[in-house]
Amino acid sequence: MKPRTILRIAALTVVAAFVARQYVGGKHGQHASGGHAASGGAPAAASSAPPLKPPPPRHWQLGTLNLTSCELPHLNSGATTAAWCTNFDVAENPAQPDGRHIGLHLAVIRSGAAKPDADMVVMLAGGPGEAATESFADTSMYSGVLKHHDVLLLDQRGTGRSNPLTCKKTAEALHAQGPDIGTPNPDEIRKRVTMCLAEVQTEADPRYYTTTIAVDDLEKVRQALGAPLFDLIGGSYGTRVAQQYLMRHPDSVRSVVLDSPVPNQLIIPEGFAASLESALKRDFADCIEAPACKKAYGDPMQTLYKLRDALQANPREVTFRDPRTFQPVSRMLTSYSLVGVVRIFAYEPETAALLPLSIDAAAHGDVAPLLGQGQLLDADLAGDMNGGMSMSVICSEDAGELHDQPQDADTILGNDLVESIKARCDVWPHGAMPEDFHAPLRSDKPILILSGSRDPVTPPKYGEEIMQGLSNARLLVLKGQGHAVMIRGCMPKLIEQFIDRPDPKKLDATCLDRLGPTPAFVDFNGAAP
Repeated sequence: MKPRTILRIAALTVVAAFVARQYVGGKHGQHASGGHAASGGAPAAASSAPPLKPPPPRHWQLGTLNLTSCELPHLNSGATTAAWCTNFDVAENPAQPDGRHIGLHLAVIRSGAAKPDADMVVMLAGGPGEAATESFADTSMYSGVLKHHDVLLLDQRGTGRSNPLTCKKTAEALHAQGPDIGTPNPDEIRKRVTMCLAEVQTEADPRYYTTTIAVDDLEKVRQALGAPLFDLIGGSYGTRVAQQYLMRHPDSVRSVVLDSPVPNQLIIPEGFAASLESALKRDFADCIEAPACKKAYGDPMQTLYKLRDALQANPREVTFRDPRTFQPVSRMLTSYSLVGVVRIFAYEPETAALLPLSIDAAAHGDVAPLLGQGQLLDADLAGDMNGGMSMSVICSEDAGELHDQPQDADTILGNDLVESIKARCDVWPHGAMPEDFHAPLRSDKPILILSGSRDPVTPPKYGEEIMQGLSNARLLVLKGQGHAVMIRGCMPKLIEQFIDRPDPKKLDATCLDRLGPTPAFVDFNGAAP
């Protein structure tokens, strides 16, 4: 699910002045070559003079790869990050090298050091379905790492510009039908997935877009880069990729950072309902303990359940203004759409702090605060996540062991997400996976695990579970934080220190003690003083 998009929304508040000067010119040891832009002014040329030609692109030979200077766009911004890009050719089906080939889009962001360290940092995107070159284009969240290390961003097959498993025509046809019913009707889900699959299969075979094959792609890229050791930094689903890569290619790895990790043993999305319920209860308990919040909203959990029950009995179409365009939009407000928005709000402490206010407003007929924010998140998710690749991963690696959880029936999320995934995977093709895919990770590599104490999807107990198989690891639990915590507080500095000197047990993490939950808003001006 969208772990990394929410992190990127938070990251937009960080100023990345570091990037502006970092890649000017071709200085980086002996690697850069090619043309340079002309400098200085000149009198206006006569009208007969030929137009000035742009300088040719610069090139960087790294291993066997010929990289070209490029710009990576930032999320919802005109800003870009200078990088070096290329496409890496692989067989779609590794067992049929003479069959269809696809190009994997990759970018390398170069260190500011004249001679960077030999090992290379690899940022592994979440989802499943996010593209690394889009998720990590804004380097402000890991600029410290770039002081001594080059950073590799590889769009996992099926995402970004690596033969994405998109079905735009299907999405456009569904959009033309009007407001989404917002209800997880299994027959309707199967119908939509069937339409999407027919479109995707004109360009791809979804069976070959799994984590296992993507891990082999990454090792092939490493060999082409000259076989540097990798420092893996994975977020959410990216932690599954990191663990699988470490299991298959341990000699290729120098260190690992797992942010909001998923244990190999976990069947996605089992456990999500219980984790969300627990996170919401902790968030709302803070409201009840704060006199001003309790006076304003009473028991937010009780209000949420009453609102959900009312919408189950009486779903309705509502109109509100899109916060981006300020134009009226219509949407079905159902118990399912309500829970979906609440679930995403719970990912970050800033949006979780808005939940008591937003739920209370919706219960009193004002849905704009809740659905307006939901509209922002939906738009970002739609442009950021590749649903086809996500289905290829989950249907191949989890669906076969996915079952309803009776103990979750009475939670706010219930078994709706499980039922929705099962319906999708009734249609979507399933790829193969190794027999030991869900085996616990065993490693003596230096590993740093990060968890938010109020993570509604990958709680700290998942990090504790992974720790059981590690002999050189450390778990840091960030107080009051949610999902995807690598940008929180001093965490970027700690990651920088760990990558430079990968000794997790000697890392001084006392600076994290200053973190805590964000107080609930009592009105749109913020929390009570």
